[in-house]
Amino acid sequence: MSRPPYAPSAHASLDGLVMGDAFGDSWFTLSGENVEEQWAARGLRPAPWRWTDDSAMAFVLFAHLTAHGEVRPGALAREFAAEYARDSGRKYGASMHEVLERIGAGEAWRDVTGEQFGGQGSYGNGAAMRVAPLGAWFRNDPEEAAAQARLSARATHAHPEAVAGAVAVAVAAALAAASAGHDAPVRAEFLREVAGYVPGSEVGSGLRVAAGLPAATPVDRAASILGSGWRISARDTVPFALWSAAGQLDDLPEALWQTVGGWGDRDTTCAIAGGVVAARTGTGGVPAAWLSACEAVPAWSGWTPPERPAPPPQPLVRQIM
Repeated sequence: MSRPPYAPSAHASLDGLVMGDAFGDSWFTLSGENVEEQWAARGLRPAPWRWTDDSAMAFVLFAHLTAHGEVRPGALAREFAAEYARDSGRKYGASMHEVLERIGAGEAWRDVTGEQFGGQGSYGNGAAMRVAPLGAWFRNDPEEAAAQARLSARATHAHPEAVAGAVAVAVAAALAAASAGHDAPVRAEFLREVAGYVPGSEVGSGLRVAAGLPAATPVDRAASILGSGWRISARDTVPFALWSAAGQLDDLPEALWQTVGGWGDRDTTCAIAGGVVAARTGTGGVPAAWLSACEAVPAWSGWTPPERPAPPPQPLVRQIM
């Protein structure tokens, strides 16, 4: 299937997701460091910024869309497992180690995902963290973006809340991409529109709470109300990440600064926010120092990002994983 004419939006979303993932992960630090002071002073973390499982799975999903133009969940599950087997050291969640190992060993993906957590399936944020480029791919049809996001989520996550989180992020990216060239949507209206695609879910309820927060709500207050991924669940990750993205739809770097200030699961919240905002803005406004610090996107993903400047020499800093 040929690429749709709006594939460049998906390209941009993928690069924003990777930037957000690597930027956010760089803020997991050694014990005793006062990162909040550094964040308040807008001081960057030392390079290199490595991307995590958020990006690794987004690369696989993007390559899958490039090959097929749609999601084929069985094939996608096997592709996730193959990438995991190639490079399992990307901070995959505990349940995903088991899921991807079992699928890679040949077990049926529906059986594996459905057996997680006593048969309810995982409600983690892993399906949401990788899906923004899919939403941008289907930017002219948010209903189709939602349908394809459901399929992509079920390849690894059977719980309805995990699926709802993926749908919400994909729809947000589709709407953000479709708004390019026009005034940015109002945050509250944007969040309510996204929530309309995930009725009857805690993710949707969280989005409606996020939409009702006063415009001047500081990021730490929003994180305390919505959650910021401390529980690694879709319902305590997606509402905050989309609240943050929706408030900075014209400014990718500021969106990432704001998002990381919620702390929590900061690589994933920043990956989600970065993927959504970049679907609208691209990554042209990202400072050169950020581009040089961020680990490059692998060529097999199907997307070559803008050329990155050579990184300056940096002292080695060991981070807690």
